[in-house]
Amino acid sequence: MATRLKEVDVVIIGLGWTGGILAKELTDAGMKVVAIERGETRSTEKDYSVPNVRDELRYVQRHDLMMNTARDTLTVRNNRSEEALPMRRLGSFLPGEVVGGSGVHWSGHTWRWTDMEFKVRSLYEERYGKTFIPADMTIQDWGISYDELEPYYDKFERTAAISGKAGNIRGEILAGGNPFESPRSREYPLPPLTPILASQMFTDAARNAGYHPFPRPSANASRAYTNPDGSKFGACQYCGYCQRFGCEANAKGSPHMTVIPIAMRSPDFELRTHSWVTRVNKDSTGKKVTGVTYTNVLNGEEFEQPAAVVLMCAYAINNVHLMLLSGIGKPYDPVSQTGVVGKNYCYQTGAAATLFFEGRHFNPFMNAGGSNASIDDFNINWAFDRAPHGFVGGYVVGGGFNTVLPIGYRPVPAGTPQWGKAWKAATAKWYQTAMQISASGSVMANRNNYLDLDPTYKNAFGLPLMRMTFDYKENEHKMGRHAADFINQTAKSMNPTTMNPATARTDPWTVVPYQSTHNTGGTIMGTNPRTSALNKYLQSWDCHNLFVVGANAFPHNSAYNPTGPVGALAYWTADAIKRYVKKPGPLV
Repeated sequence: MATRLKEVDVVIIGLGWTGGILAKELTDAGMKVVAIERGETRSTEKDYSVPNVRDELRYVQRHDLMMNTARDTLTVRNNRSEEALPMRRLGSFLPGEVVGGSGVHWSGHTWRWTDMEFKVRSLYEERYGKTFIPADMTIQDWGISYDELEPYYDKFERTAAISGKAGNIRGEILAGGNPFESPRSREYPLPPLTPILASQMFTDAARNAGYHPFPRPSANASRAYTNPDGSKFGACQYCGYCQRFGCEANAKGSPHMTVIPIAMRSPDFELRTHSWVTRVNKDSTGKKVTGVTYTNVLNGEEFEQPAAVVLMCAYAINNVHLMLLSGIGKPYDPVSQTGVVGKNYCYQTGAAATLFFEGRHFNPFMNAGGSNASIDDFNINWAFDRAPHGFVGGYVVGGGFNTVLPIGYRPVPAGTPQWGKAWKAATAKWYQTAMQISASGSVMANRNNYLDLDPTYKNAFGLPLMRMTFDYKENEHKMGRHAADFINQTAKSMNPTTMNPATARTDPWTVVPYQSTHNTGGTIMGTNPRTSALNKYLQSWDCHNLFVVGANAFPHNSAYNPTGPVGALAYWTADAIKRYVKKPGPLV
């Protein structure tokens, strides 16, 4: 039997960016907060310092900071006619399992999503007509606007030390930035990272072709910085170890060295690590939650933590899983298209080309997570007419490097033997002289891509695994082919000695190779409880004292990385909860 603990004002499930922001904001507001986290506490000094952090075997091959699939995983299939099988090893995406979550091991790319996402259905219907959107594409407006979220974007960018160059301040288009971005109130807190040769070459090629390159905004501090909360950042060392690693210089914006330590200083905050929430509890009416049940994985003890407000702040797909396990909201049925929990799961698509230049030396080992120049001409630019191409959404293209590791990075031309003397010779010849141009593309929600509970497989707690049903649809195939054509044209204009051309992802999606940790949807936000699980404040329509915070709330996925709106929405939700506790009830 679970040991019942003393009630608190707020219990937070998961302590990454969203949980850390909410813990800091709500303890500042005088609330008693308990955070329950699966992973353990790590620190820069003990865990991410040199030489310990530069360990590819530990962090890349053995996934030291990631979810343990021997204890909990998910099953995967492409369509309903297939049997879903468990993901036994991490591959396509890498959920974090450590205090700080995926915010510890991310690259840092930070974008502002705009009304092109938040009002996606209404804007596309207005421009192209209702018949342009395929019948099985279940995209919808989010119920929020860019103008509402702009101050919270600004707050997150200053918390996370974002380096970049504004392209639009209060409607004034500025040289050097992204001319297509929505207006921002002021410049980024830090200037862009130092460009590298690969990003400079891509910048020149894109500009010569009439496009609009700019430095990618990123949570890699371009110089020493103290954020508004007093958290101190070192300057980026361009060490080449960003993605999948903690930062040795505290130069990468991470919750483990910003919002979480501030919350930890408050006597009103308590963190419980190695603790696994198995259920969110409801009262007899089913219209309010009463707290959570969790297990200490070190000794097997089970506890019940009552709380006036429950915040789900785990990784996106884990939030969805817990909603399904707890029986909150009606599960989505793709046949009848009823229910909302599990609906609109989305991933990302993309394409990439590798260019080889005899006589060039890129020094690929010297880079940051944001060492890319990008163009947005095919994403949030309405001058790019989608009608002739027949797809909804867009893609971002970049040239540069991000975590090209000494062991893992081995660029060789197509046709090179995969082992032996010839492979070794090609590796030695091309390591210094190759670069990549890549695209990240949006994925629109489809009625047949969704999440539910697996009827067969269970996790270490005897609970059903979550089942993922996903494949790219024709919309993504069309976009991928367009992106690959553009990449290859741009690459050829740079006159490489040889190249491995980009190809669209048109084969059935597989969970095996790493692609992107950007999973979205499953408990989506909206304006109608019949079509969404959450309102615009990420408050559950079913249980008004439950808030579900993260990319799980996104009704579709953008070409952009999700952390910008995830952070902004966390601050937005924190302000909503401060209003809620004064007068509990639905905020909409």
